[in-house]
Amino acid sequence: MNLAIFDLDHTLINCDSDNEWPKYLLQKGLVDQAFVDMKNYKFYQDYLNGCLDIDEFLQFQLAPLARFSRDELDEMHAEYMRDFIVPHISTMAKLLVRGHREAGDEMLLLSATNEFIIAPIAKTFGIQNIIGVQLETDAAGNYTGRYIGTPSFKEGKVTRLQQWLAQRGQKLSDYAKVYFYSDSHNDLPLLEVVTDPVAVNPDEKLAQYAQLHGWPILNFM
Repeated sequence: MNLAIFDLDHTLINCDSDNEWPKYLLQKGLVDQAFVDMKNYKFYQDYLNGCLDIDEFLQFQLAPLARFSRDELDEMHAEYMRDFIVPHISTMAKLLVRGHREAGDEMLLLSATNEFIIAPIAKTFGIQNIIGVQLETDAAGNYTGRYIGTPSFKEGKVTRLQQWLAQRGQKLSDYAKVYFYSDSHNDLPLLEVVTDPVAVNPDEKLAQYAQLHGWPILNFM
């Protein structure tokens, strides 16, 4: 069996779900423009430049989740999906996932975005296995606004993948092929580990690296 690992933002969807969530909150009047600007300019530019402070970012990004119950958040996420995510799912991305499903490959969505945001999106694609930033919950099951464990970012994606495999009693070498589809140079630590790295809608740094190493490049934009 093969393992197909998919990044989410600008890979399976032609937007950044972490950027679209604050826009949704702004539309609902739940955050102000300053919050959106901080997320979509400062932190996003740091991400693009490869210098994001993941702890500072997650403290900022997760804080609004603690203001609502899980039921409220589930209702909000349904609206967010409909208006901010579904319009950015390309036919090519659907076909890519379907191809791996029909081939009988194990599939995993592995994203630096938190699990609250990515889990319903993975379900839309029919991907059962997900790894994202793990969120702390209180006794009632509501989010505290803090994360737990290793963030699935940069080298953290390799760590979290290894943990996921270990829980299954597996290792990467148990699979004939391990694909990883990503758009970002931030994912090079994992792209260099798998047998079949694929650049999808790559940023400039990843495009150059992929060309240098002869990796396939796909464009779904």
